[in-house]
Amino acid sequence: MNTVETKKSVNANRMALRQPNALQKVFLSPKALNLMYVPALLLFALFIFYPMVKGIRISFTDWDGYSPSFNWVGWDKYTQMLTDKKIFITLKNTLIYGFGSTIFQNLLGLIYALFLDQKLRGVGLVRTIVYLPVIISPLIMGYIWYFFFQYDGGAINDIRILFHMAPSDWLSSGPVAVNIITFVNTYQFMGIAMIIYLAGLQSIPKDYYEAASIDGARWFDRFKSVTLPLLMPSITINVVVNIIGGLKLFDVIVALTNGGPGYASQSLSTMMYNLYFARQDAGYAAALGNVMFILIGIVSLTLLRMLRKREVSM
Repeated sequence: MNTVETKKSVNANRMALRQPNALQKVFLSPKALNLMYVPALLLFALFIFYPMVKGIRISFTDWDGYSPSFNWVGWDKYTQMLTDKKIFITLKNTLIYGFGSTIFQNLLGLIYALFLDQKLRGVGLVRTIVYLPVIISPLIMGYIWYFFFQYDGGAINDIRILFHMAPSDWLSSGPVAVNIITFVNTYQFMGIAMIIYLAGLQSIPKDYYEAASIDGARWFDRFKSVTLPLLMPSITINVVVNIIGGLKLFDVIVALTNGGPGYASQSLSTMMYNLYFARQDAGYAAALGNVMFILIGIVSLTLLRMLRKREVSM
């Protein structure tokens, strides 16, 4: 074999080594990128889809949550809600937590964002202070505020006594407790709304404000005609996220009142928890959880669709 033939043989072997085999062709193809979804889909199926299907199945039984045996009862657990006196006050509280928290979180978050969007000293410190409660566990936040509102030794009552005023049992009244829970939830998560609004404000081109100022528009006119329409994507995100968080509120309620006094401040989440662990009625708890899922889905998707229609492009 001469030198030329040897070189050709070596080059042919190199080309053969460089060409991918059938398995490599599969993984190197553009369609193989879809395989990246598989781990996420498996996790979703294991921790979201399977428990959801299991919950739907349990809602048609009288399972107590512990016994290996159960009986099929059909739609009895769902029709039981129509005669349950607790469900209506619980549903009302849930809507107050959802819509009340959403309104105040967005209002205060927007005010803070408008203020912090200015070139002022100490803006970074204020942002940190407002956002700081977000990183605290909601359960811990609830216990922190409990030490403010509790009757014996509460910070607010100690201040009232200092000024010769009678202490007040803030959490013994159902409506007052609901308002306090809404306030605590608003206080903790308005920092998220502030950050999203701040990002939205900083993405609006300054040219629009300059053009409006040349036309003689005042601050409120610029806010109404320029800022608010271009801020609609941020409003959409905040409203949908806040309404979902408010409607499924649980931790703060457990820490402050545990749904009391009685069941005057409980939400659908805490009622579901008590049904499962206190009353050992897993079937009713599962049915209530399914109804809560449908309620949150309807409310959030409706608001998302309504707000998306009001969004404008820059």
